[in-house]
Amino acid sequence: MKILISNDDGFQAPGIVALYDALKDLGEVEVVAPEHNNSAKSNALTLHSPLYIKQASNGFRYVNGTPADCVHIALTGLLGYRPDLVVSGINDGANMGDDTIYSGTVGAAMEGYLFGVPAIAFSQTEKGWKHLDAAAAKARELVSQLLQHQLAADAPWLLNVNIPSLPLEQIKPMRICRLGRRHIAEKVITQTSPRGETMYWIGAAGKAKDDADGTDFHATFQGHVALTPLQVDLTDHERLHYWAQSVSRFEADAAAPPSKAGR
Repeated sequence: MKILISNDDGFQAPGIVALYDALKDLGEVEVVAPEHNNSAKSNALTLHSPLYIKQASNGFRYVNGTPADCVHIALTGLLGYRPDLVVSGINDGANMGDDTIYSGTVGAAMEGYLFGVPAIAFSQTEKGWKHLDAAAAKARELVSQLLQHQLAADAPWLLNVNIPSLPLEQIKPMRICRLGRRHIAEKVITQTSPRGETMYWIGAAGKAKDDADGTDFHATFQGHVALTPLQVDLTDHERLHYWAQSVSRFEADAAAPPSKAGR
């Protein structure tokens, strides 16, 4: 089994070190991660500046780019082989609900999925790496089970996993969940620079809006590991017919002869 690990917190983050230590004896494990923190970079690729790869003393390779850059480079030439699984994390903080759109952790896993490789994004629900050993143990447990049941050999899939920041014995069994929703983010924060210019800082994420039973928010609030299968198709399938009818009306209006009213 060949496993590629990446993240968005950077190659020196405690989360990726713990994840590597938890998985390193399950197969051939490589780490290719960002040089610096790249949180909230989503699926961004660096197209207008060169990327460089260096190797740390522990063998981890790091890139002066985004999480998606790391996985993209690894899969298109750096590794020289196709991994069986891409694993991203363990992230410092939750990636639930709308967070998944912005998440670099999910973005790294999604890049693997887009290349046809099964992928998992792991996150802890709270920042600060509290009980990171328990999160790493849960990550290992899931990956081991996937390998044992040969699920990594099936058609590619993308899983988003959020682990409560609790001691291992307090973490409850995994639940399969849909994504919840958040309220809109808090107000932008403004400051004045030493040169008198106004600086803007993106405000904190909003609180959970849809945290009903069955959501990732609800499951983790109850102490469960939340697993959400993700897909890339953003098509609003339910409203395709509505928009087809609307566009037909637009085209009919455009084809109609101009009105003589008012002449």
